[in-house]
Amino acid sequence: MTEPVPDPDARPDDRVAVVMITHNRRDEALLALSRLRELPERPHVVVVDNGSEDGTADAIRAQHPWAELVASPVNLGAVGRNVALERVHSPFVAFCDDDTWWQPGALRRASDALEAHPRLGVVTGRILVEPGSREDPINQELLHSPVEGPAWLPGPALGSFLAGASVVRRTAFLEVGGFSERLWLGGEEELLAADLATAGWELVHLPDVVVHHQASTVRDPHLRRRHGLRNTLWFIWLRRPLRAALRRTRDVVGAAPRDRVTALALVDALRGAPWVLRERRTLPQHVERRFLALEESQRGSAARRYVS
Repeated sequence: MTEPVPDPDARPDDRVAVVMITHNRRDEALLALSRLRELPERPHVVVVDNGSEDGTADAIRAQHPWAELVASPVNLGAVGRNVALERVHSPFVAFCDDDTWWQPGALRRASDALEAHPRLGVVTGRILVEPGSREDPINQELLHSPVEGPAWLPGPALGSFLAGASVVRRTAFLEVGGFSERLWLGGEEELLAADLATAGWELVHLPDVVVHHQASTVRDPHLRRRHGLRNTLWFIWLRRPLRAALRRTRDVVGAAPRDRVTALALVDALRGAPWVLRERRTLPQHVERRFLALEESQRGSAARRYVS
């Protein structure tokens, strides 16, 4: 009698860990951890509770003692990922929000790509929107990215990435300092992506690395838009050359709704002008070309509009 062949996707994979941040979404965080617990890769999971006031940390301790919990007394925003990443030793780290979850086998496929390509810094997957497993509109932009990358890349080259749908190389992330404390949360990936590319790391989209996203109902869309618009403007003036910065500022502000949220975002951006100009460091030409290539798609993107 022939012995059954073990399924390679069913084995644990110690090359990858998972980092999750959460804030005042107890039920969603608990569900996300339940899904992570079921992954065949059996990753080490570090969850940072960003100062929740709804009992999230206590609930995680009670229901998911297998996960490593960091209970921050304050909301660290995206920097919570930096804190968590310092606690893992796997070469690759998958980010996971409390309203996203990785499809079984996705982390293994991302790890295979990162292991096979030593200068690959980030793998961004394909996002399916729940309920219904519908294609996120951003998928087409990722698949048809205009960014030119080296021939060895296993998929389309990217200029930026989506934190909740990406797996990073730990050494690359640490080399460039992780997410910026200044930006806190909202479009924080663009600055990190630019700094990774400047340091010689590549970013790629792999459609067979699948992540599911069921947008949380516990969120403040206006605050999210305010921070996202502010951070986009800060990134533009931190890294883009003068002409590109002026052009992108015109495009971004011109496309934003003319309302109180946009006005507050502009005020926030202007308040940060002193430190932005002080820390301004324009991109090298080869990295600037990536962001130039993205401008047309950014102008017409339905998935990148600052609306709420």
